[in-house]
Amino acid sequence: MPTPLVPEDDLYARLELAVDASPEAIELAWRALLRRHHPDVAGPGEHAAALERAKRINVAHDWLSDQDLRARYDHERLGIVPAVGRGRVGVRHGRHPRGDLHRRPSAGRAGTAGPRRVPRWPDLVRGKPAERFARFLAGASRLTPDELDRLAAAEPPPIAFLATIRRFLPPEARAAFETAEADLAGHVPRDRWAVAGLREGLLGVAAELVLAGFLDETLDEPFRSRARERLLRAWQASVEQPRFGPNGDQVVALKARVAVMRPTEVSAFIRASRGIPGDDRPWPEALDPDEDEALRISAALAARDVASTLPVAGLASATATRARGLAARLGHIVALRHGYAPTVYAGFMAPWLSVVGSFPDGAKRTAGPDVRRAG
Repeated sequence: MPTPLVPEDDLYARLELAVDASPEAIELAWRALLRRHHPDVAGPGEHAAALERAKRINVAHDWLSDQDLRARYDHERLGIVPAVGRGRVGVRHGRHPRGDLHRRPSAGRAGTAGPRRVPRWPDLVRGKPAERFARFLAGASRLTPDELDRLAAAEPPPIAFLATIRRFLPPEARAAFETAEADLAGHVPRDRWAVAGLREGLLGVAAELVLAGFLDETLDEPFRSRARERLLRAWQASVEQPRFGPNGDQVVALKARVAVMRPTEVSAFIRASRGIPGDDRPWPEALDPDEDEALRISAALAARDVASTLPVAGLASATATRARGLAARLGHIVALRHGYAPTVYAGFMAPWLSVVGSFPDGAKRTAGPDVRRAG
Protein backbone atom coordinates (compact mmCIF):
# COMPACT_ATOMS: atom_id res chain seq x y z
CA MET A 1 0.00 0.00 0.00
CA PRO A 2 1.47 3.39 -0.98
CA THR A 3 2.31 5.82 1.79
CA PRO A 4 -0.46 8.45 2.00
CA LEU A 5 0.45 12.06 1.35
CA VAL A 6 0.44 14.30 4.40
CA PRO A 7 -2.59 16.61 4.27
CA GLU A 8 -1.74 20.22 3.56
CA ASP A 9 -4.49 21.84 5.62
CA ASP A 10 -4.49 22.34 9.40
CA LEU A 11 -5.98 19.14 10.80
CA TYR A 12 -6.15 20.49 14.33
CA ALA A 13 -8.06 23.55 13.15
CA ARG A 14 -10.44 21.25 11.29
CA LEU A 15 -11.34 19.66 14.61
CA GLU A 16 -11.10 22.97 16.52
CA LEU A 17 -8.39 21.55 18.76
CA ALA A 18 -4.95 22.48 20.06
CA VAL A 19 -1.92 20.51 18.90
CA ASP A 20 -1.60 18.78 22.28
CA ALA A 21 -5.18 17.47 22.22
CA SER A 22 -5.70 14.08 23.85
CA PRO A 23 -7.17 11.10 21.98
CA GLU A 24 -10.40 11.56 23.92
CA ALA A 25 -10.64 15.20 22.84
CA ILE A 26 -10.02 14.20 19.22
CA GLU A 27 -12.73 11.58 19.35
CA LEU A 28 -15.20 13.91 21.00
CA ALA A 29 -14.53 16.78 18.60
CA TRP A 30 -14.80 14.48 15.56
CA ARG A 31 -18.17 13.06 16.56
CA ALA A 32 -19.61 16.39 17.65
CA LEU A 33 -18.51 18.16 14.49
CA LEU A 34 -19.85 15.42 12.25
CA ARG A 35 -23.24 15.75 13.87
CA ARG A 36 -23.15 19.50 13.52
CA HIS A 37 -22.03 19.50 9.88
CA HIS A 38 -23.47 16.25 8.58
CA PRO A 39 -24.87 16.55 5.04
CA ASP A 40 -28.21 15.15 6.26
CA VAL A 41 -28.73 18.21 8.46
CA ALA A 42 -27.51 20.75 5.91
CA GLY A 43 -29.92 23.34 4.66
CA PRO A 44 -31.20 23.62 1.09
CA GLY A 45 -28.37 24.23 -1.34
CA GLU A 46 -25.69 23.43 1.29
CA HIS A 47 -25.50 19.68 0.82
CA ALA A 48 -22.38 19.71 -1.37
CA ALA A 49 -20.50 22.06 0.94
CA ALA A 50 -21.55 20.02 3.99
CA LEU A 51 -20.38 16.82 2.32
CA GLU A 52 -16.96 18.33 1.59
CA ARG A 53 -16.70 19.62 5.17
CA ALA A 54 -17.60 16.20 6.56
CA LYS A 55 -14.92 14.59 4.40
CA ARG A 56 -12.29 16.99 5.74
CA ILE A 57 -13.40 16.35 9.31
CA ASN A 58 -13.07 12.60 8.71
CA VAL A 59 -9.61 13.00 7.18
CA ALA A 60 -8.48 15.04 10.21
CA HIS A 61 -9.78 12.33 12.52
CA ASP A 62 -8.16 9.53 10.50
CA TRP A 63 -4.75 11.18 10.79
CA LEU A 64 -4.89 12.49 14.33
CA SER A 65 -6.42 9.37 15.87
CA ASP A 66 -3.61 7.18 14.52
CA GLN A 67 -0.48 7.61 16.64
CA ASP A 68 1.96 6.98 13.77
CA LEU A 69 0.11 9.16 11.26
CA ARG A 70 -0.23 11.92 13.82
CA ALA A 71 3.48 11.83 14.60
CA ARG A 72 4.25 12.02 10.89
CA TYR A 73 1.85 14.93 10.36
CA ASP A 74 3.22 16.78 13.39
CA HIS A 75 6.77 16.34 12.17
CA GLU A 76 6.33 17.09 8.48
CA ARG A 77 3.73 19.87 8.70
CA LEU A 78 4.35 21.43 12.12
CA GLY A 79 7.99 20.60 12.81
CA ILE A 80 7.13 18.87 16.10
CA VAL A 81 9.52 16.07 17.04
CA PRO A 82 7.93 13.63 19.53
CA ALA A 83 10.00 13.04 22.65
CA VAL A 84 11.61 9.60 22.82
CA GLY A 85 9.46 7.16 24.73
CA ARG A 86 6.49 9.47 24.95
CA GLY A 87 3.14 9.20 23.28
CA ARG A 88 0.69 11.94 22.47
CA VAL A 89 -2.07 10.97 24.83
CA GLY A 90 -2.40 14.09 26.92
CA VAL A 91 -1.28 12.81 30.30
CA ARG A 92 2.02 13.13 32.06
CA HIS A 93 4.82 10.93 30.66
CA GLY A 94 2.61 9.83 27.81
CA ARG A 95 0.63 7.16 29.60
CA HIS A 96 -2.91 6.86 30.76
CA PRO A 97 -3.41 5.94 34.40
CA ARG A 98 -4.71 2.44 34.82
CA GLY A 99 -8.39 2.05 35.49
CA ASP A 100 -8.66 2.62 39.22
CA LEU A 101 -12.10 4.18 39.55
CA HIS A 102 -13.11 1.70 42.22
CA ARG A 103 -9.69 1.11 43.79
CA ARG A 104 -9.01 3.05 46.96
CA PRO A 105 -5.59 2.85 48.65
CA SER A 106 -5.78 1.06 51.95
CA ALA A 107 -4.85 2.49 55.31
CA GLY A 108 -2.20 -0.18 55.70
CA ARG A 109 1.35 -0.31 54.40
CA ALA A 110 1.61 0.64 50.76
CA GLY A 111 2.16 -2.31 48.48
CA THR A 112 -0.22 -4.53 50.48
CA ALA A 113 -3.93 -5.02 50.09
CA GLY A 114 -4.56 -3.89 53.64
CA PRO A 115 -7.93 -3.77 55.40
CA ARG A 116 -10.86 -2.35 53.48
CA ARG A 117 -12.36 0.87 54.82
CA VAL A 118 -15.85 2.18 54.28
CA PRO A 119 -15.22 5.53 52.56
CA ARG A 120 -16.90 8.80 53.49
CA TRP A 121 -16.50 10.18 49.98
CA PRO A 122 -19.72 10.31 47.96
CA ASP A 123 -20.48 7.50 45.55
CA LEU A 124 -19.91 8.96 42.11
CA VAL A 125 -20.77 5.96 39.96
CA ARG A 126 -24.14 4.71 41.22
CA GLY A 127 -27.62 6.14 41.26
CA LYS A 128 -29.40 8.76 39.19
CA PRO A 129 -27.30 11.69 37.91
CA ALA A 130 -29.11 14.27 40.04
CA GLU A 131 -28.62 12.15 43.17
CA ARG A 132 -24.93 11.62 42.42
CA PHE A 133 -24.35 15.31 41.88
CA ALA A 134 -26.17 16.16 45.13
CA ARG A 135 -23.92 13.72 47.00
CA PHE A 136 -20.90 15.26 45.32
CA LEU A 137 -21.92 18.78 46.39
CA ALA A 138 -22.40 17.57 49.96
CA GLY A 139 -18.99 15.90 49.85
CA ALA A 140 -17.36 19.05 48.44
CA SER A 141 -18.77 21.13 51.28
CA ARG A 142 -17.20 18.75 53.83
CA LEU A 143 -13.70 18.66 52.35
CA THR A 144 -11.04 18.96 55.03
CA PRO A 145 -8.07 21.34 54.75
CA ASP A 146 -5.83 18.38 53.94
CA GLU A 147 -8.19 17.19 51.21
CA LEU A 148 -8.36 20.68 49.75
CA ASP A 149 -4.57 20.87 49.74
CA ARG A 150 -4.39 17.50 48.04
CA LEU A 151 -6.85 18.61 45.36
CA ALA A 152 -4.79 21.75 44.78
CA ALA A 153 -1.67 19.58 44.32
CA ALA A 154 -3.41 16.99 42.13
CA GLU A 155 -3.04 16.81 38.39
CA PRO A 156 -6.39 18.20 37.19
CA PRO A 157 -8.11 17.11 34.01
CA PRO A 158 -6.37 18.83 31.10
CA ILE A 159 -7.90 22.28 30.77
CA ALA A 160 -7.97 21.79 27.00
CA PHE A 161 -10.04 18.62 27.43
CA LEU A 162 -12.62 20.39 29.60
CA ALA A 163 -12.64 23.26 27.12
CA THR A 164 -13.29 20.80 24.29
CA ILE A 165 -16.23 19.32 26.17
CA ARG A 166 -17.65 22.78 26.80
CA ARG A 167 -17.18 23.83 23.18
CA PHE A 168 -19.27 21.02 21.75
CA LEU A 169 -22.06 20.89 24.31
CA PRO A 170 -25.60 21.39 23.04
CA PRO A 171 -27.31 24.46 24.58
CA GLU A 172 -29.30 22.52 27.17
CA ALA A 173 -26.26 20.60 28.42
CA ARG A 174 -24.15 23.78 28.47
CA ALA A 175 -26.75 25.52 30.63
CA ALA A 176 -26.90 22.54 33.00
CA PHE A 177 -23.13 22.51 33.39
CA GLU A 178 -22.98 26.28 34.01
CA THR A 179 -25.61 25.88 36.73
CA ALA A 180 -23.64 23.01 38.26
CA GLU A 181 -20.46 25.08 38.21
CA ALA A 182 -22.17 27.92 40.06
CA ASP A 183 -23.59 25.49 42.64
CA LEU A 184 -20.19 23.90 43.16
CA ALA A 185 -18.47 27.26 43.64
CA GLY A 186 -20.87 27.97 46.49
CA HIS A 187 -19.86 24.79 48.33
CA VAL A 188 -16.11 25.50 48.42
CA PRO A 189 -14.35 28.33 50.30
CA ARG A 190 -13.86 31.26 47.94
CA ASP A 191 -10.10 31.42 48.38
CA ARG A 192 -9.82 27.72 47.57
CA TRP A 193 -12.06 28.00 44.51
CA ALA A 194 -9.64 30.60 43.15
CA VAL A 195 -6.88 27.94 42.94
CA ALA A 196 -6.94 26.81 39.33
CA GLY A 197 -5.87 23.21 39.89
CA LEU A 198 -8.37 22.62 42.66
CA ARG A 199 -11.18 24.25 40.68
CA GLU A 200 -10.46 22.24 37.54
CA GLY A 201 -10.29 19.02 39.53
CA LEU A 202 -13.73 19.65 41.02
CA LEU A 203 -15.14 20.73 37.66
CA GLY A 204 -13.90 17.47 36.19
CA VAL A 205 -16.13 15.57 38.61
CA ALA A 206 -19.03 17.90 37.84
CA ALA A 207 -18.55 17.29 34.11
CA GLU A 208 -18.59 13.52 34.59
CA LEU A 209 -21.77 13.66 36.68
CA VAL A 210 -23.76 16.33 34.88
CA LEU A 211 -22.67 15.59 31.32
CA ALA A 212 -22.61 11.78 31.53
CA GLY A 213 -25.38 11.47 28.95
CA PHE A 214 -23.54 13.66 26.44
CA LEU A 215 -20.25 11.84 27.02
CA ASP A 216 -21.88 8.39 26.79
CA GLU A 217 -23.49 9.37 23.51
CA THR A 218 -20.39 11.00 22.03
CA LEU A 219 -17.57 8.67 23.09
CA ASP A 220 -17.30 4.94 22.47
CA GLU A 221 -15.00 2.66 24.43
CA PRO A 222 -12.16 2.84 25.30
CA PHE A 223 -12.39 6.63 25.00
CA ARG A 224 -15.34 6.88 27.38
CA SER A 225 -13.57 5.03 30.18
CA ARG A 226 -10.42 7.09 29.66
CA ALA A 227 -12.43 10.30 29.79
CA ARG A 228 -14.01 9.16 33.06
CA GLU A 229 -10.56 8.42 34.48
CA ARG A 230 -9.35 11.89 33.53
CA LEU A 231 -12.35 13.64 35.01
CA LEU A 232 -12.44 11.76 38.33
CA ARG A 233 -8.74 11.14 38.93
CA ALA A 234 -7.91 14.26 40.94
CA TRP A 235 -10.90 13.76 43.25
CA GLN A 236 -10.25 10.11 43.85
CA ALA A 237 -6.55 10.71 44.54
CA SER A 238 -7.33 13.46 47.05
CA VAL A 239 -10.42 12.61 49.10
CA GLU A 240 -10.19 10.21 52.03
CA GLN A 241 -6.41 10.18 51.76
CA PRO A 242 -3.88 10.97 54.52
CA ARG A 243 -2.01 14.19 53.79
CA PHE A 244 1.40 12.55 53.44
CA GLY A 245 0.34 9.04 52.43
CA PRO A 246 1.40 5.76 54.06
CA ASN A 247 4.54 7.25 55.65
CA GLY A 248 2.78 10.23 57.16
CA ASP A 249 4.02 9.68 60.70
CA GLN A 250 7.63 9.82 59.57
CA VAL A 251 7.04 12.91 57.45
CA VAL A 252 5.50 14.62 60.49
CA ALA A 253 8.51 13.58 62.59
CA LEU A 254 10.86 14.91 59.92
CA LYS A 255 9.00 18.22 59.84
CA ALA A 256 9.26 18.54 63.61
CA ARG A 257 13.02 17.92 63.58
CA VAL A 258 13.63 20.21 60.59
CA ALA A 259 11.72 23.00 62.33
CA VAL A 260 14.25 23.11 65.20
CA MET A 261 17.44 22.80 63.19
CA ARG A 262 20.14 25.15 64.39
CA PRO A 263 21.99 27.36 61.89
CA THR A 264 25.09 25.19 62.31
CA GLU A 265 23.05 22.08 61.46
CA VAL A 266 21.56 23.72 58.37
CA SER A 267 25.03 24.70 57.20
CA ALA A 268 26.36 21.19 57.88
CA PHE A 269 23.41 19.68 56.00
CA ILE A 270 24.13 21.86 52.96
CA ARG A 271 27.80 20.87 53.02
CA ALA A 272 26.94 17.18 53.33
CA SER A 273 24.62 17.51 50.32
CA ARG A 274 27.32 18.82 48.00
CA GLY A 275 26.71 17.64 44.46
CA ILE A 276 23.00 16.90 45.03
CA PRO A 277 20.65 19.14 42.99
CA GLY A 278 18.11 20.87 45.13
CA ASP A 279 15.36 19.98 42.68
CA ASP A 280 16.21 16.28 42.60
CA ARG A 281 13.09 14.19 43.35
CA PRO A 282 14.08 10.52 42.90
CA TRP A 283 11.30 7.99 42.41
CA PRO A 284 11.66 4.37 43.52
CA GLU A 285 11.89 1.91 40.65
CA ALA A 286 9.03 -0.04 42.22
CA LEU A 287 6.66 2.92 42.03
CA ASP A 288 5.34 5.09 39.22
CA PRO A 289 3.92 8.60 39.71
CA ASP A 290 1.72 8.11 36.62
CA GLU A 291 0.18 4.98 38.07
CA ASP A 292 -0.38 6.30 41.59
CA GLU A 293 -1.54 9.91 41.58
CA ALA A 294 -2.41 9.72 45.29
CA LEU A 295 1.18 8.88 46.20
CA ARG A 296 2.55 11.57 43.89
CA ILE A 297 0.39 14.14 45.71
CA SER A 298 1.57 12.85 49.09
CA ALA A 299 5.21 13.24 48.07
CA ALA A 300 4.58 16.72 46.66
CA LEU A 301 2.91 17.92 49.86
CA ALA A 302 5.60 16.34 52.02
CA ALA A 303 8.29 18.13 50.02
CA ARG A 304 6.47 21.46 50.23
CA ASP A 305 5.66 21.25 53.94
CA VAL A 306 9.11 20.11 55.05
CA ALA A 307 10.76 22.85 53.00
CA SER A 308 8.50 25.54 54.45
CA THR A 309 9.35 24.39 57.98
CA LEU A 310 13.13 24.79 57.64
CA PRO A 311 14.39 27.89 59.51
CA VAL A 312 16.41 30.03 57.09
CA ALA A 313 16.57 33.34 58.94
CA GLY A 314 19.97 34.94 58.50
CA LEU A 315 20.89 32.89 55.44
CA ALA A 316 21.71 34.51 52.12
CA SER A 317 18.92 34.22 49.59
CA ALA A 318 20.69 31.70 47.37
CA THR A 319 21.71 29.61 50.40
CA ALA A 320 18.17 29.64 51.77
CA THR A 321 16.80 28.53 48.41
CA ARG A 322 19.24 25.62 48.23
CA ALA A 323 18.57 24.62 51.85
CA ARG A 324 14.81 24.55 51.25
CA GLY A 325 15.26 22.57 48.03
CA LEU A 326 17.29 19.97 49.87
CA ALA A 327 14.74 19.85 52.69
CA ALA A 328 11.98 19.35 50.12
CA ARG A 329 13.98 16.46 48.67
CA LEU A 330 14.09 14.88 52.13
CA GLY A 331 10.32 15.21 52.53
CA HIS A 332 9.77 13.64 49.13
CA ILE A 333 12.07 10.71 49.94
CA VAL A 334 10.55 10.02 53.35
CA ALA A 335 7.03 10.07 51.88
CA LEU A 336 8.14 7.35 49.43
CA ARG A 337 10.20 5.44 51.96
CA HIS A 338 8.35 2.14 51.49
CA GLY A 339 9.30 1.97 47.81
CA TYR A 340 13.09 2.14 48.19
CA ALA A 341 15.42 -0.74 48.89
CA PRO A 342 17.00 -0.26 52.35
CA THR A 343 20.43 0.59 50.99
CA VAL A 344 18.99 3.06 48.48
CA TYR A 345 16.93 4.79 51.15
CA ALA A 346 19.91 4.97 53.49
CA GLY A 347 22.02 6.44 50.70
CA PHE A 348 19.47 9.16 49.97
CA MET A 349 19.28 9.99 53.68
CA ALA A 350 23.05 10.03 54.21
CA PRO A 351 23.43 13.85 54.29
CA TRP A 352 20.68 14.09 56.88
CA LEU A 353 22.11 11.21 58.93
CA SER A 354 25.54 12.79 58.96
CA VAL A 355 24.07 15.82 60.72
CA VAL A 356 21.23 14.43 62.84
CA GLY A 357 22.39 10.84 63.37
CA SER A 358 19.00 9.13 63.08
CA PHE A 359 16.18 8.51 60.65
CA PRO A 360 12.85 10.30 61.14
CA ASP A 361 11.43 7.20 62.83
CA GLY A 362 14.19 7.40 65.45
CA ALA A 363 16.27 4.52 64.10
CA LYS A 364 19.96 5.23 64.49
CA ARG A 365 22.24 5.62 61.53
CA THR A 366 24.04 2.34 62.14
CA ALA A 367 20.80 0.38 62.37
CA GLY A 368 19.64 1.08 58.82
CA PRO A 369 16.09 1.78 57.82
CA ASP A 370 13.40 -0.81 58.35
CA VAL A 371 11.99 -0.76 54.85
CA ARG A 372 11.05 -3.20 52.15
CA ARG A 373 10.68 -2.75 48.41
CA ALA A 374 7.04 -2.35 47.43
CA GLY A 375 5.42 -5.03 45.32
